[in-house]
Formats: sequence, structure tokens, C-alpha cells
Amino acid sequence: MDVVRQDLYSLSEGGTGMTTRPDKPLVGWPLWVFPDANGELKYPMLENSVRQSIEIILRTRPGEQLMKPEFGAGLADFLHEPNTLTTRTRIRDTILAALERWEGRIILDRVDVEELPDEPSRIQIEIAYRLRRTGAPQQVALTLELER
Repeated sequence: MDVVRQDLYSLSEGGTGMTTRPDKPLVGWPLWVFPDANGELKYPMLENSVRQSIEIILRTRPGEQLMKPEFGAGLADFLHEPNTLTTRTRIRDTILAALERWEGRIILDRVDVEELPDEPSRIQIEIAYRLRRTGAPQQVALTLELER
């Protein structure tokens, strides 16, 4: 899905007042498990694991996963839609519903879907969330190309 470009970045690091156990690293199971040059499996930190999961949820069309036929947001279904307020609202609602259902490790703060002023066929999507375990704020941004 080359029409979706991701710009992943974190919000400024700030204190959350929450503490974590130093003896338990915040890791997640990798979505694609491949051994490194030494034959060892590397586990992503929690932030990267959640970010990978969000990417998978947004890129997956419902029906693609055999054992979870309802999994995914199906953003690709919007590729030939006009860039209207109605379409942007539907995209926002789809993202909210999919992330609330499939990514329980986050608390969604906001999902913004805005048109790009100089590129009428593209929209900018920004998802702000906090990790439930640490309260750390995170943000994911992507650009989606709609009707040309």
C-alpha cells in the first residue's frame, strides 16, 4: 500500500507521574519475528510494539486475517473516495473504532484528519495516544492519498 506514507514521531518527553518497575523492561512480541545475525530474536520496546500494531491495524482490511475476519481499519477502502468533510469524518470514525477495539494498550487522546492545503488529493492523519502501562504520550502521523 504505497499510497500511505508514515511519519512516526513521539511527542515531547514529559513526566507522567507514573512509575514502572525497573526490573521488567517494557517489551512486546514482535509482529514479524526474524532472528538477527547471531540467531537471536529481538523484542521491540513497548512504544515500538504499539506503533507496529497501530500500523498493522490501519493497513489491514477487514477480512484479510483468516482467524480474525473483522480485524483492521481498512484505510485502503478510502483510496478512491473524494476528499470531503464526510469522507474525512468516516475515516476518523473508522480509525477510532478500530484502535479502540484492537489496541487495548493505548488510551486514545485524539484522531485528527485534515486536508492538506496544497495537495487536494491527500489528507494528513494524526493519532495522539498514551500508553496505558506508563502514561507516556505518543503520536503517529500518516498521509493518505484519496481520489486524484
